[in-house]
Formats: sequence, C-alpha cells, structure tokens
Amino acid sequence: MRPGYGANADSTTDEFMQEAIREARAGLAEGGIPIGSVLVIDSKIVGRGHNRRVQQGSAILHAEMDCLEHAGRLKPGDYQRAVLYSTLSPCDMCSGIALLYKIPKIVIGENTNFRGPEDYLRSRGVELVILNNRECIDMMRDFITARPELWNEDIGEE
Repeated sequence: MRPGYGANADSTTDEFMQEAIREARAGLAEGGIPIGSVLVIDSKIVGRGHNRRVQQGSAILHAEMDCLEHAGRLKPGDYQRAVLYSTLSPCDMCSGIALLYKIPKIVIGENTNFRGPEDYLRSRGVELVILNNRECIDMMRDFITARPELWNEDIGEE
C-alpha cells in the first residue's frame, strides 16, 4: 500500500477509512445506523455500503453486507487479495461473510462500543487492524446513547 493508505496509515488520514466514515454518515443522515464499509482491491474501492436495515426494512443489510452486495460478483481470487474496511468491529454475520469469501484482512475503525468475534477471525487467519479512530468511536457512542432500542435491535439484543 502507498504511504497514507491502508493499515499502516494514521487513522485520521487513511483514505479508505475516511470513505467508510462517509458511508456511516450517509446511513445516519438517512435515519439509519451509522456504520460504513468499503471493500478495497489493489488500492481501489470496488464496493461501498452502509447499514441499511432501517431504510430497507431488512434483517441483514449491515454495512459490510451492503458493501459486498454493491461490489457485485467477484472472482474468488479478488476477494482473497481484498481488504475490508468497517467503521465498527464486524458482528458474527459480517465476520462470516469475510470468512466465506476468504477476505484476508479487515481494518476496523473501532471496537470500543461493540466488539465482534475478533479472536475467532484471527484464529481463522484473518489479519485485523484496529484503528481506534476517534470519529468512529464518538459517532457510534452518540448513536447508541440517542437510539439504544434501534442499536439493540441491530445486534439482536432485547
């Protein structure tokens, strides 16, 4: 990856995480949950999405699912050299899609407000980079405080 890009970049300057944050903001502006994701192959964004469960009345349209849906059908080798960026630690469902398609690396904006099955992903060979991006942390914390019922629905809690 070029300097200023990817997992070695500072979390405030990482171009791809900034795109995922833009997606999260778009979801919030639409009345949804502020989580965004982009899929990067060869330093190029090939898919992007945000949590659209509320907007689409969907049970499964988390940001990562929406992102991969927008990437369209890719060859197995494409997924196997991809990097998935997500503003929040992926849940069990979204971790599963990364495992299914053998995406080798996930860059996570934050895992303070929610932590998915990160240890399991690592045990399956997925490289995780946690940025602890302040904007991701604050946006999610503020949303959970303002809309706890919607957040709990999103993660399957009562």
